[in-house]
Amino acid sequence: MALPVRKQSTAMKAMKAKRVTKVAKGRFAKALVLCGKKEKTVSGLKKDDLMRNKRGKIVSKRASAAGSRRYSKIEGWVEAHMAAREALHVRGFVALNGKSLQGKALYVKAKSIFAASKQSDVPERVPAAPSSV
Repeated sequence: MALPVRKQSTAMKAMKAKRVTKVAKGRFAKALVLCGKKEKTVSGLKKDDLMRNKRGKIVSKRASAAGSRRYSKIEGWVEAHMAAREALHVRGFVALNGKSLQGKALYVKAKSIFAASKQSDVPERVPAAPSSV
């Protein structure tokens, strides 16, 4: 029994040139886009949407701005907590208001510093003079 003979055209297919992708994938995707080697990331971020943060990491401008807005809401508490740690000479990890006495004391101190900073931020209201109609 003879084997089927293949046509020569199927064996000698024309080689097509591979298309180079404009989409950056993987670990250094944002870096490739920011450098200009690729056009956009898989998620669709283009060069205009990227920036370097203060540590030098390439991040999304929108995500960075959103993070800044979120942090501004808790910034006062973070400052109070750091001041409380400094005042109580706390070193290393201590769970804030945790089971330990040190953690409880740290929470109380941070809370008092935060309350004091809130009062100093709010200007005192001057009662308006009664207006005669």
